[in-house]
Amino acid sequence: MQIILLSGGSGKRLWPLSNDVRSKQFLQLLTDENGNKQSMVQRVYAQIRAAQPDAKITIGTNAAQVEIIKNQLGENVNIVLEPERRDTFPAIALACAYLFSENNVKGDETIIVLPCDPYTEVGFFRTLTGMDKLIAANAADVALIGIKPLLPTSKYGYIVPSSEIQTGAFNVSRFVEKPEEEKAAKLIEEENAYWNAGVFAFKLKYVLDIARANTRFENFNELYAKYGELEKISFDYKVVEKAKRAAVVPFYGKWTDIGTWRTLADEMPVTTIGSVIHEHTRNTFIVNELNIPIIVLGAKDIVIAASPDGILVSDINESSHIKPLVEKLDKTVK
Repeated sequence: MQIILLSGGSGKRLWPLSNDVRSKQFLQLLTDENGNKQSMVQRVYAQIRAAQPDAKITIGTNAAQVEIIKNQLGENVNIVLEPERRDTFPAIALACAYLFSENNVKGDETIIVLPCDPYTEVGFFRTLTGMDKLIAANAADVALIGIKPLLPTSKYGYIVPSSEIQTGAFNVSRFVEKPEEEKAAKLIEEENAYWNAGVFAFKLKYVLDIARANTRFENFNELYAKYGELEKISFDYKVVEKAKRAAVVPFYGKWTDIGTWRTLADEMPVTTIGSVIHEHTRNTFIVNELNIPIIVLGAKDIVIAASPDGILVSDINESSHIKPLVEKLDKTVK
């Protein structure tokens, strides 16, 4: 099994701790089983190794993140670099070309693509075995993991299943992109829909053929040189939603997309990090990376984060709306 971990992101939703270089997946705000500080990418990498010890992992990223990836995962980690930031289809196509021409991976081998930052359990990565079996048996062109929803939300796309292919795997009827909560509730109740976890499995040749229909190339170096010619589009739109045979493998365990201060606070092992003194606070999370102290009194439902890039003080439930403000800040600074 060949696994591609995608590592990108601009780091705006967890500002000011995250930025273009240190995106959210590298923030060491979690802890491992021994109580050591751990980032999201370190956690995911370790979980894959535990669940799929024979899998070969390649990380697709950009040049700005290479140093921090090697610092956190080791010097020997396999990395393929984008020459420029585009979208997930070009990034995955480039990584596939790299595996084919640089690592000699055969065209009929299963490739599984994952984001590098879900907060989940080891069992999630054992589900990859079922996806591999579907693709190897030619039961589907593309396989996905579907998360059993905890509640209707507009944060995620939804996968609507149809007939059962084999035990624990279903054909996909259709995809619904981030519906309003009322529609999401109907999808869950009436059609047993799943959240789309953004995990894709396919045969290497399948995606290379799609990429070559867009841009002619024979090997990784040629595609790297022509990277800007690849359509700037998500893998979901370019490949998954156009697949004639898509399948979903459900996962019923714990899974969270840590994309905001609200969701991160739910998983942080402590409520304060750094030089912080607080009294009479409730449901308040404070992270201080500065060498000056922060004192907080009587705060409720607040997130406070301080770094050399800036200081955030926000109602914890409003913190998910930070991205447009950071983008406005970027324009002002420039």
